[in-house]
Amino acid sequence: MAGVQKGSAVLAKKDKQSSRIYRVIYAIFSGIVGLIFNIRVINAQNEPDEGGFLVCANHVSATDAVVIAYAFRKHQIRLMAKKELFKIPVLAQLIKLLGAFPVDRSGSDVGAIKGAVAMLKEGKCVGMFPQGHRYVGVDPATTPTKNGAALISTRAAADVVPVYIWRKNNTFRIFKRTYVIIGEKMPFADMAYDSEATGEYKRITDKIFVRVCEIGAGFDPKGAKK
Repeated sequence: MAGVQKGSAVLAKKDKQSSRIYRVIYAIFSGIVGLIFNIRVINAQNEPDEGGFLVCANHVSATDAVVIAYAFRKHQIRLMAKKELFKIPVLAQLIKLLGAFPVDRSGSDVGAIKGAVAMLKEGKCVGMFPQGHRYVGVDPATTPTKNGAALISTRAAADVVPVYIWRKNNTFRIFKRTYVIIGEKMPFADMAYDSEATGEYKRITDKIFVRVCEIGAGFDPKGAKK
């Protein structure tokens, strides 16, 4: 028991140190990131004051993790990222500093799911892309989704913050305008999760991603520039 408690204390200390490093990096580089990616955050007031929520966004580019990290000023968003990214020199270190953690997309990654649930229960914030893959130049509303968002949200009883990443023609270009639109929090209670019903994970994932797409469909970049 003493060994377990000691191990937990070490992990907690490492996480605290990681968060401090993240805040330093954010303070130094956020301005540069915002300039290079030409990011404008819409409805920043929708970012909750309290942590322990799940961020769900559409997925267009490998830069989306950095864009979401920039958009959320109050919290460090720990994003689930495909394990292959952690094998790329420099990029692997960068996404680790952002708080990302690997997920095996080839199957059901139980370890990643348990880790995400544990972080949410501890009051940390987790981010993921319900589509599971990047879809470039495609309307997100027409793409399939995976059920990880619902699985994680229900197991952690976590609220969801829907986010839409808007780029012209759903394509990333450096220095071209990227809008990050933060939607209103979707309370877990509103998901009406029924553990005895079938198809609940798909229903809830669809509910979340439909909301993400609605945010994008109702966005007018011309109006946002005024």
